[in-house]
Amino acid sequence: VQLQASGGGLVQAGGSLRLSCAGSGRALSDYLMGWFRQAPGKEREFVAAIREDGNTLTYRNSVKGRFTISRDNAKNKVFLQMNSLKPEDTAIYYCGANYGCSGQGCDEDDDDYDWWGQGTQVTVSS
Repeated sequence: VQLQASGGGLVQAGGSLRLSCAGSGRALSDYLMGWFRQAPGKEREFVAAIREDGNTLTYRNSVKGRFTISRDNAKNKVFLQMNSLKPEDTAIYYCGANYGCSGQGCDEDDDDYDWWGQGTQVTVSS
């Protein structure tokens, strides 16, 4: 499966962005989908994940209440709505596809993901 992330940009603190991840080659409905991010000099970290049917969502604590992950399986897309952005949200954001995620914490472990998009830069100015 090929993933294409888009929607990043430069925004002031308190602003909003909506990231999109478009899939091709296979149906994204077969995959748990996640968003991760990597800031300069830091390791990639989990941001949010959504199960195949869209009924279970998970978030890292620092984005709860501000970010919302969603998916449209008919359009083969996944989204990340980011509100109340903070400078510490600045990073390259990656979408990933995880097939057969069933173990504890498999949605938050990037080693469990099978496919990745190319990343989209999000920069939040103070």
